[in-house]
Parts: sequence; C-alpha cells; structure tokens
Amino acid sequence: MISVTSTDQSRSERGRWIALVVVCMAQLMSIMDGTIVTVALPRIQTDLHFTQSSLSWVLNGYFITFGSFLLLGGRLGDLIGRRRIFLAGITLFTLASAACGFADSQTTLIIARFVQGLGAAGAVAAIVAIITAEFPNPRERAQAMSVYTLTISAGASIGLIAGGAITQLLSWHWIFFINVPIGIATVVFGRSWIAENHGPGLDRNVDVLGSVTITAAMVLGAYAIVTAGSHGWGSAHTLDFGAAAVALVAVFWALESRLANPIMPPRVFRIRGLAASSAVRGLFICGMYAVFFIGTLYMEHIRGFSALTTGFAFLPQTILLALLSMGPVAWLVGRLGPRPPLVVGLVFGLAGVWLLSRLNPHSAYVPGLLVPFLLMGLGAGLAFMPLLTIAMANVPRGDAGLASGIVNTSLQMASAIGIAVLGTVSDERTRTLAARGLDHSEALLGGYRLAFEVGAGCAAAALLVALVLLRAPRRQPEQQLEATRRPSQAAG
Repeated sequence: MISVTSTDQSRSERGRWIALVVVCMAQLMSIMDGTIVTVALPRIQTDLHFTQSSLSWVLNGYFITFGSFLLLGGRLGDLIGRRRIFLAGITLFTLASAACGFADSQTTLIIARFVQGLGAAGAVAAIVAIITAEFPNPRERAQAMSVYTLTISAGASIGLIAGGAITQLLSWHWIFFINVPIGIATVVFGRSWIAENHGPGLDRNVDVLGSVTITAAMVLGAYAIVTAGSHGWGSAHTLDFGAAAVALVAVFWALESRLANPIMPPRVFRIRGLAASSAVRGLFICGMYAVFFIGTLYMEHIRGFSALTTGFAFLPQTILLALLSMGPVAWLVGRLGPRPPLVVGLVFGLAGVWLLSRLNPHSAYVPGLLVPFLLMGLGAGLAFMPLLTIAMANVPRGDAGLASGIVNTSLQMASAIGIAVLGTVSDERTRTLAARGLDHSEALLGGYRLAFEVGAGCAAAALLVALVLLRAPRRQPEQQLEATRRPSQAAG
C-alpha cells in the first residue's frame, strides 16, 4: 500500500488551489474575449474598412468555433489527457491572439478569430473536469466552483471595461495583445501544477466518424443561429442550415447507439441532473445576455453613456456576485443543498430582467438600472455554482471531460443564441415602430423593451425547468469513500 506523507499532502493541497487559479485565468480570457471586442468594433470597422454585415464576423467567428468544438475537446481530454488538451488549447489561443493583434486586413482578423475560438474551446472544455478531479470533496468543490462561476460572470463586465479603456488609451490591437503574456503564464503554471489524468488513448477504436459528425452539426447549427439576424429566422438560408444541423445530430445519435466506444456514450445523458441543469443554464444565460447585450445598447444609444462608463455601470452587479462567490453560496449549498439557493437565484434574476423592460428614455441609473443589475448579480451568484454542482455531482471521473464539454457548450451556445435572438427581436420591433411613425429613440427603446421581455421569459422558463426537473444530487460513491478516508487519514 502506498503511504502519503504530510509533505506530499501539503504540496497536493497547495497545488490544486494553484491549479484552480490557472484554469480560471484561461476561463477569464475566453469570456473576456467575447465582450472586450464589442466596444472596439467601431474602431476596427474604420481601420480595416468592414461593412456593417461583415463586421459581425469578428464576433461570430469566435463564437462559432468556440461553441462547436467544446464537446470534441472535452472527449479528447478524457481520452488523451485533460492537461494536454488544456495546454494545447491555451497555446493555440495565445498564438491566434497575437495574430489578431497584428492583423492588417479583414481576412486575417476573421481567420485568426476562428482559430482563437478553436483554441478557447480546447482549453475551456477541460476546465470543469479538471476542477472536479482536483476537488473530490463536496465542500471544497463547492468553494472551487464558486471561484469558477465568479470568473465567468465577472469576465463579461471586465471585458467591457478593459475594452473601452484599452481602445481609448492605446488602440484596438492591444485588446488582443493583452492575452499573450497571460496565455504564456497560464501555460507555464499549468504544466507545473495541473495534474494529468490517464485516459485510454486514441488507439482504442476512437469514434472519428461521430466526432466529425457532431462537430459539423454544431458548426452548421451555430452558423444558422448567428446569421439568422441578417437573413431572417424564416429564410431559406436559416432553415436549410438548421435542417442540415438537425439531420447530422440524428445521424450522430444513430451512430453513438451502435458503437462500442462512442465519443458521447448515451449513458452520459442518463446521468442525473446533467442534461436538466444544462437546459436551465442555457435559458438563464439568455436572460443574462438581455442584461449585458441589450443593456449595453440601451445605455449607449438611449442614455448616451460612453463605452467605458457603460462598463463601469455593470460593476455593482459584478461586485455583488464576487461577494457571494467568496463563500456565502458555498456555505448555503453545504447547509441546504444546491436546489434552494438555485431556485431563489432564478427568482431574483427573473425579477431583474423584468424590471429592465420597464425602462423609459429618462430612467435614472439609480434606481432604474442599479436595482435590476443588483438583482441580476444576486441571482447569478446564487444560481450558477449550484447548477455546476448538480451537473457534475454524479458524473463518473472517466466521463468528466465530456460532461465538462456539455456544461460549457450549453453556456457558449446559449450565448450565441441569446445574442442572435435578442438582437433580431429588438431590430425587427424597432423597424416596425419606426414604420408607424415613432422617432428613432422611441423605436429603439421599444425594441429594447421587447428584448428584455424575451429575456425575462427565458429566465422564467429556466425557473420552471428547475422546479420540475432538478432534484438535489445523490451522494456519489467516490464522495462517500472520500468521507470515510478523512477520519482514517486524520487518525494516522
């Protein structure tokens, strides 16, 4: 029997918290990259002579590859090593960030953004699995998940502030260059502190056809979603690409049920809580993007805020979420289980988005915007960590990478869907009101209000799914074993 010295235990204890910081650095970069570019788009459009329609690909190129390759990246981590996939993804992301910074043409920037999304998918797909493996104890895992959810939620606001500041003080090129030193540090510390899992490898009948099929389905589905705003949701373009994506998903499921070693074993979706929590997360994220995406447009176009001021306006929401993630939510989950804080959080989030739909052209920041932002910060702080806890509670360690990919895919694809749906709904409503004779500001506000109402509907749907389908996770055998080991280790 192998004995573990106190020195080894101390190093392991220190190392896993360092590993958490490392993976959160990667998560922060990936989330920030979805928002930091937003405030720099006008400068990028002027410098590289983008049209309004082609400019959208600076954002959409990143979202498409990011969302589409998460499942494949998660499964590859299970098979050949999560640290290996994580480090490869960060390396590719860092190199692509440098290419974005040096870009002097539309083509170069868009291609680099596609590659950047691919690298982010490889890194992010492994993060939740790494956290799950590093923190087998339920209480410590809850604390680690709190840090992780803080990173996700704070990244959007930090991206808005950083994008505005960097673009105004330096140039848009530096919003990409800033990733390079962070990426290098992440790779260096990740090699030293992230523990590697030992998967079965790629030589055991790897499901290549299934991998290609599901990735192609995700790419086509994401492409149909992010281009629906310009082509129309009922257009032949959107319906054809959407139908092709659905057909490939059907082919994929037929393959997976017949293969001995599928990339996505059907048993994964029988894991209690994983699919339902992913649905809740996706619906709630759509509500959150109503706050960030439409809220940003309202503050800049209706209230006349600058990009930097808009970023700072979201800070109370981020600060409240940070305070909750420093321990209170983990304590609540430890005392009450994940479901009660989750349900309360969804109620607060729903209230926050709905209040934004009541805004008018003269709504003051206090209380018109501040109260909804605080409610949304409280809701997200209470909901996200319990959702992760429920999703990963009963996942076997051998499938943790795939489950991590599913968790992150629900987040990323919901972001793309949220932006596409909210943007399209708002734009169509604005055009309708303008055709009725309303002035530009009134028409814009009408579109924003409808988008907020749609976001509130998504949050309400998330609450309904949580109440009907989510239950407190069962205690895993691994967690029971961990609990029995601790007294014996302490006695030894």
